[in-house]
Amino acid sequence: MSYVCNVKHNLYLFILTHPCALYLVFNSLNMTEKQNPIVREATEREDSLIARHFYQLWLDNNVSTDLIRANWLDETLHFIEKARRELGFQAFVAESDGKVVGSASCQLFAGLYPQVFEYQHRKYGYIWNVYVESSYRRQRIATKLTNKTIDHLKSLGCTRAILHASPFGRPVYERLGFIAGNEMQLELK
Repeated sequence: MSYVCNVKHNLYLFILTHPCALYLVFNSLNMTEKQNPIVREATEREDSLIARHFYQLWLDNNVSTDLIRANWLDETLHFIEKARRELGFQAFVAESDGKVVGSASCQLFAGLYPQVFEYQHRKYGYIWNVYVESSYRRQRIATKLTNKTIDHLKSLGCTRAILHASPFGRPVYERLGFIAGNEMQLELK
């Protein structure tokens, strides 16, 4: 028996005698498809999906549902609609096998204070709601989504991209070149 035939025969016997091996082989074949998601611009019809990802992002960061307003969906959809109209809002989705498994949103940063600087000096973009379903994480999907938002903000003429990172997202953004800024916080409770 040739070496190749012997290896195939031994693999076949191993799979037959170890039921978990078949599961592992099937999963490794399935992972190939998961690792190559399509990232595209989201449509307005997907705004509710983007809003649900935003809600799930808070839950994944241990925010209790009793702290989230009952009308969170309407509030988020209204925010998206206004940001699309006034701030160049664009969302992106990642699809794997025809299913949306992640999303990210971006827009011009509206600011926390009056905008007194010339745009060529300070035109900031804001990236928010970078979310990937848990079973699809650690496959660089968040990186691909974030890169799409960066490209969109560049197309709007932004001079800087800002985001607030969760502990899960921080390593992703650091690999992309984001650096921690000078924001300081004081709890007032």
